[in-house]
Amino acid sequence: MGALSIQAVQFPIKKGLDNCYRRGSRSGGDVRIRCGIAEPSGQPAPMGQKTKYNDGLFEKAFMTLFARKMEKFAAVNKEQIGQKKKGFFDYDYDSFVDVSRRVMQGRNRMQQQVVVREVLLSMLPPGAPAQFKKLFPPTKWAEEFNAALTVPFFHWLVGPSEVVEVEINGMKQRSGVLIKKCRYLENSGCVGQCVNMCKIPTQDFFTNEFGLPLTMIPNFEDMSCEMVYGQVPPPFEEDPVAKQPCFADICPVANVNSSICPKLQA
Repeated sequence: MGALSIQAVQFPIKKGLDNCYRRGSRSGGDVRIRCGIAEPSGQPAPMGQKTKYNDGLFEKAFMTLFARKMEKFAAVNKEQIGQKKKGFFDYDYDSFVDVSRRVMQGRNRMQQQVVVREVLLSMLPPGAPAQFKKLFPPTKWAEEFNAALTVPFFHWLVGPSEVVEVEINGMKQRSGVLIKKCRYLENSGCVGQCVNMCKIPTQDFFTNEFGLPLTMIPNFEDMSCEMVYGQVPPPFEEDPVAKQPCFADICPVANVNSSICPKLQA
């Protein structure tokens, strides 16, 4: 994930996770922008159930943009042979997740992460990482600003989230993002897909390409996730996710005989 265009805007986040976020309007009031959750409660569905979303043009545009960039790296399934190429707004979230899954086919963990890095770089203008480093050196302000941007711009990918306080080097700051129930994880149902296609490449991209440390901490018990800007991620071998087993009941490619998700092995 990367910020393509940055403006000096403030995103005051409403306390408590709900089905929207707010930003200030010119008149001084709040503009309510829905995150697209179609559940009657306005909240993500309970664990074991898939949350219903009502995606608009903004969401579908991003799904299409990412999916079409990834399609060139994806394996072609038999049922796709001879089918007409998808139009710009023919992609939905399920097809985006399907493209991600096909990118994994025939690739090991490191190769999958390389593909995601290439896709992310392809979406940025030339010189963007270097410019990002100039605009956002690893300071408290930059970390908090990027946390605030994550909430509105990536709800299409991960669902509703909020900025939370975290501790970085002994200091409290609002550079954490709490994702209540990650849309990507609940739709893929795959631990390896979460780690290889989202967590690790996103951490590496911000930390190494942008120079802004980021650690993502998924909770596989409830599918929540915490993103911590300013925290250097641990080596994969020392990360708790490296020992995570499959979701035996929901993963389409789960190996119930393995204590660790096979997709996490090199």
